[in-house]
Amino acid sequence: MLQLSKISLTLFKNYDFKTFDFNSRIIGICGLNGMGKTNLLDAIYYCCFTKSYFTTTDQLNISFGKEGFRLEALFTKTGEPLKVVCINRGTSKKEFYLNEVPYEKMSKHIGLLPTVMIAPDDIEIITGGSEGRRKLMDAILCQLDAQYLQQLMIYNKVLLQRNSLLKQFAENGKPDEALLQVLNEQLTAPGNYVFEKRKSFTLQLVPLVQDFYKQIAENDEIVRISYESKMLQNSLADLLHKNRERDAYLQRTNAGPHKDDLSFELNGQPFKAIASQGQRKSLLFAIKLAEYEIMKLSKGFAPLLLLDDVFEKLDENRMKNLLSWVCIKNDGHVFITDTHKERLEWAFKQLDVQGQIIEL
Repeated sequence: MLQLSKISLTLFKNYDFKTFDFNSRIIGICGLNGMGKTNLLDAIYYCCFTKSYFTTTDQLNISFGKEGFRLEALFTKTGEPLKVVCINRGTSKKEFYLNEVPYEKMSKHIGLLPTVMIAPDDIEIITGGSEGRRKLMDAILCQLDAQYLQQLMIYNKVLLQRNSLLKQFAENGKPDEALLQVLNEQLTAPGNYVFEKRKSFTLQLVPLVQDFYKQIAENDEIVRISYESKMLQNSLADLLHKNRERDAYLQRTNAGPHKDDLSFELNGQPFKAIASQGQRKSLLFAIKLAEYEIMKLSKGFAPLLLLDDVFEKLDENRMKNLLSWVCIKNDGHVFITDTHKERLEWAFKQLDVQGQIIEL
């Protein structure tokens, strides 16, 4: 089991300096909007992933008018104490330490402290474009497989180089076919690795999502998830060759894992076209709980589960089903935020669980 016993935030978002001690498996965090509930969860996430869940720009994580921030967290993983410290001095380079030893590469930390986050904007996984669904797959697979993270980084780097070369072709009118072929070859191996891992991951994901959806929704609705990739029909090498003229015209690479997607159906219809808010939220939770279960099976212990503002847009029955799994059937460390203390207390009482409630 992975547990977090303490975290200190210094100049992180709306916190000047604050320390939180956690002494229960189930933690409720309550307070009005703007008090820092989500920021506290994000600080926990940051210590596990070396980055924010909500923003790619570290400058936005620094308290207004300040020059940096510091996070320190004390974890226990299967009995082993782990101290994580992050220091951002306002420059582009940040420092990350595990048990006082600095990381040379932040990527080495990914997967050490597996964590699943559920936040309101995650509904974009269901309703938004394909980029969010690729990020979902990548975030999970990077925690499970360090090699996947490395191959994905290589693929994205070469992809940028290839797209830059295509733009140069258009600008100077002199295509360098030999260099393009070199980049095609460099793209193929990591692209194949990413594709194969995503394909096998989806096979594992689908039955879990279907099962969790039934548990939460308590009905006979049929949910289907499909992995969509042109590489299911053609090799990446063939796709790059076939799309040569189109790529040159559009000045970007039009086929490969960076175009993959997941499609969702409800009773044979496109999910986001017909699903209610409750059905969309149920599917989101089912996907995230499936992610959690896959992580648990792979790691051999329960990851952290961070639930931000989950009470909104779910009816009482679906919420009870969700929290029953989260708090009773699951044995991991759980953090739940809500604007109403009474609602958290009522939920804990209904489930007959002992939880710690922190008021902000």
